[in-house]
Amino acid sequence: MKKKIILPILAIGILLSTVSFTTSYKNDFFEIAKQIEIFTTLFKELNMNYVDEQTPATLMDKAITGMLADLDPYTVYWTEQEVEDSRINNSGVYTGVGASVRTLEDKIVILEPFKGYPADKAGLKAGDEIISIDGTLLKDYDDDTGNLLKGTAGSEVMITYMRQGKTETTKLTREAVAVKAVPFYKLFNDNIGYIVLRKFNRKTTSETKAALEDLKSQGATKIILDLRGNPGGLLNEAINVVNLFVPKDEVITTTQSVIPKYNKVYKTQTDPVDTEIPLAVLVNGRSASASEIVSGGLQDLDRAVIVGARSFGKGLVQRPKKLTYGTQLKVTISRYYTPSGRCIQALDYWNRDENGDPIRVDAKEYNAYKTKGGRTVYDGGGILPDIEVETAVFSPITTALLKDNAIFNYATQYYYSHTMTDWKNFEFTDADFSDFQAYLKKEGFNYETSTEVEFAEALRKAEDDDLKSEIEASYAQLMKSIETAKDKALVKKKAEIKSLISDEILKRYFYTEGLYEYQLENNPEILAAVEVLNNTSKYAKILK
Repeated sequence: MKKKIILPILAIGILLSTVSFTTSYKNDFFEIAKQIEIFTTLFKELNMNYVDEQTPATLMDKAITGMLADLDPYTVYWTEQEVEDSRINNSGVYTGVGASVRTLEDKIVILEPFKGYPADKAGLKAGDEIISIDGTLLKDYDDDTGNLLKGTAGSEVMITYMRQGKTETTKLTREAVAVKAVPFYKLFNDNIGYIVLRKFNRKTTSETKAALEDLKSQGATKIILDLRGNPGGLLNEAINVVNLFVPKDEVITTTQSVIPKYNKVYKTQTDPVDTEIPLAVLVNGRSASASEIVSGGLQDLDRAVIVGARSFGKGLVQRPKKLTYGTQLKVTISRYYTPSGRCIQALDYWNRDENGDPIRVDAKEYNAYKTKGGRTVYDGGGILPDIEVETAVFSPITTALLKDNAIFNYATQYYYSHTMTDWKNFEFTDADFSDFQAYLKKEGFNYETSTEVEFAEALRKAEDDDLKSEIEASYAQLMKSIETAKDKALVKKKAEIKSLISDEILKRYFYTEGLYEYQLENNPEILAAVEVLNNTSKYAKILK
């Protein structure tokens, strides 16, 4: 009888010791079990007794969304389809029509047809709005409409779309589409190799290495690595890209977490391609995550001059965790640190303002660190370039224009009202910019500044304090002044806005290849990189 009692007691002892151990990692199993039981009973009772019919899946989706809402935006729940989409994205190959798209509630907007793929062969253009796929009206389709474009290689799909107010129909034959991590590279100015790196998938290192070796064989003695607009991806690929330019066994990043198993040191693993070739790396406000690991690592090791604008500032690492029924949780597991010890996370999602928005780290609170050679660099706000270029910046007005799709839509209008056969003669003039301003007024473009949000909140509080009538006139004058300031901001940021409009227009005529060709001769960030690479003393002074 005693033996029958001893085993359960031993099991309980082991369980209690396990709970005690894992509590230090914020994993109280009893509390988790308790809360799950409460939620399960609530969910059951709600579905069985609510006055109106409810869909369990919809309720659960809302519950999951609510649970994750106050965490960082990178901790997300993936459906089975989203898991598959992520797998395809990381693999660099999928079967479809060969176009990047924006999926809306009632239509799919073509953002860019890839040269030589089905969408391009069928004559689809950026700005075309797909409204029906194989007879299914997208406005009546409840699931992800983008899935309708996918299918097996060789299968056909009938598409109805709107272009400039007219309805047209075309048939496409799906193909395997290779999404290149390096969509373009070229030797120019006789000895400068230019490599565009657009994403970090499983092909990134091999494609970057192949481009680098090919450029060197053509005579490249200097390299520009373009990470502008690269949102990141696989961490190991970022380490391996740095490894192309730095020796084996260099620490590139470390990750730190409250969970010990996620505390890791990532070092270069192989022999490099070239540790001496002068290197410039381009970044901007849309260079994030793995892009910042590369640029931050090369900067901290004094291996490259960074050119452009401050990067996005994502210093968090995610890992997918398998759930039931093919779903996953992509969860933030740690923060990463550059070789000097910097965490470049810009937004504090764990401390929010009164509106519930994450607090941006104030520049006054940045901490100083030293690169391998003793240069001072800072944490807290992305990677700050060694050479800053105005056109690479994403100011609030520029961000608002992009979010509103104003630049994209204007480029569509421009394409159908202008003929262009040679990018060499293209220039987006001041007269064109005035036309863009007129377009914005015609379309009723407006955006709300953080200042306006704060003043609106102050007015609401004034109403609570019975002061609204006293300050309304002053408030109206303030709003008028802000509108005037916003109009001036559009002109003040003309250089960066013109650069973005030019890029969007050129893609319409000459695909991304033509855009990069144009940029090699005209883009201010590339020209700045060329200038510092050609100025040996300036390059050495920055790094030493």
